[in-house]
Amino acid sequence: VQLQASGGGLVQAGGSLRLSCAVSGTTYFKEVMGWFRQLPGKEREFVAAINWSGGSLYRTDSVKGRFTISRDNAKKVVYLQMNSLKPEDTAVYYCAARPSASQRTTPTQNYRDYRYWGQGTQVTVSS
Repeated sequence: VQLQASGGGLVQAGGSLRLSCAVSGTTYFKEVMGWFRQLPGKEREFVAAINWSGGSLYRTDSVKGRFTISRDNAKKVVYLQMNSLKPEDTAVYYCAARPSASQRTTPTQNYRDYRYWGQGTQVTVSS
């Protein structure tokens, strides 16, 4: 499974960006898809995840209500819509895939559950 993330860039505080992650090498695309981010000098942290059926999980302390994860199963693409961006959202954002045999596997936030990773896309929010 290969993941290609895109859509990062420089945006002012309060602005919006939509990240995309194109997935290839999977037949049924039942993988649970997640977005993680890594701030400079810090560990990778969970942002959001979604299963095939649309069940989702969000990092509650900072992104819920501002970020929305979605997926287009026909196109095999996962999105992260980010609104009301803050300077503290500045990070490299990674998409990840967790293998699943079910359309309803509960999304998880532990990065160790995810086997495949994209290359990351830089998001910079200026104040």
